Amino acid sequence: MADVPARLEGIRAEAEAAIANAGTAAELEELRVLYTGRRAELTQTLRSIGELAPDQRGPVGKAANVVKQALEAKLAKRSEALEGYELERGLAEDTVDVTLPGDPPRPAGHLHLVTQTRREMEDIFVGLGFKVVEGPEVEFDYYNFTALNHPPDHPARMLQDTFYLSEEVLLRTHTSPMQVRSMEAQEPPIYIVVPGRVYRRDSDATHTPMFHQLEGLAIDEDITLADLRGVLLSFARAMFGPEREVRLRSGYFPFTEPSVEVDVSCFACEARGYLADGSRCGLCKGTAWIEILGAGMVDPNVLGFVTDSGYDPERVQGFAFGMGIDRIAMLKHGVPDLRLMFENDIRFLEQFGS
Repeated sequence: MADVPARLEGIRAEAEAAIANAGTAAELEELRVLYTGRRAELTQTLRSIGELAPDQRGPVGKAANVVKQALEAKLAKRSEALEGYELERGLAEDTVDVTLPGDPPRPAGHLHLVTQTRREMEDIFVGLGFKVVEGPEVEFDYYNFTALNHPPDHPARMLQDTFYLSEEVLLRTHTSPMQVRSMEAQEPPIYIVVPGRVYRRDSDATHTPMFHQLEGLAIDEDITLADLRGVLLSFARAMFGPEREVRLRSGYFPFTEPSVEVDVSCFACEARGYLADGSRCGLCKGTAWIEILGAGMVDPNVLGFVTDSGYDPERVQGFAFGMGIDRIAMLKHGVPDLRLMFENDIRFLEQFGS
């Protein structure tokens, strides 16, 4: 084994010459494997040191490590140099023709019309002192119907109107269940609006199986129907213009008593019923009024389900209202068919960008 150091020096000289002549990173990688890889002669020498005579192990091990370290340094230096050469060559060869036309800018996205309308409605009611809350879309029959004073034989409970997942679980038909859920979690007074998706078995130009609703609830002492009218008048003027008026007509809802249908004065014909050319207004159908929501004073029977939370019908009362967010968007922006909101037609959606 006396010739091992000499052989190691020969490997070093041969490898350094090859490394210096490597022209690409791929060639350099081949040389690394050849001279310092697991099967390289240098590596095998280091692994077999234990088989040498004790007096040879030290000199041979030292010489082999010196050669290995020298080659690794040469490989690293050459790799750095090749990276620089390849970068310079790429910059020289991959020239950019600055006279070519650039790519056209990509159009920016924007919020969907329904989302825009929902946020606008939320901002209006937050400004009136209401808090925005959300609830589950998969709901119990108890919260969706029973606690809202729907009798067992109410038409809304029937399979042709409601999507049932089981006898006691369904897709909520309105966001009203959060009235009871919120009252269970909070003592009066309470002022909330509840926006969200709801589901009913309807599908035509003005109804879809899934749509968006905003529910409102206010419970406090000494609240009257006049307070409800004031809130809805403020909403109508903020949403449709400062000249709007509201009209309350007698109606019926299981969880309010008395119940009212709420109309807003037509903003297309300025509540005249006809347009400037003398033709009948198509939006209000010549009536000068447009129905926008249902509302009423909270039925004491509903408060009876949450008396343990402090809602004593003898001490507090309040009002509730509910409206379709999609319908408000349709009215304000003149959308003729509700289904357009959900067909994802870019030609329709891009009309409502900022």
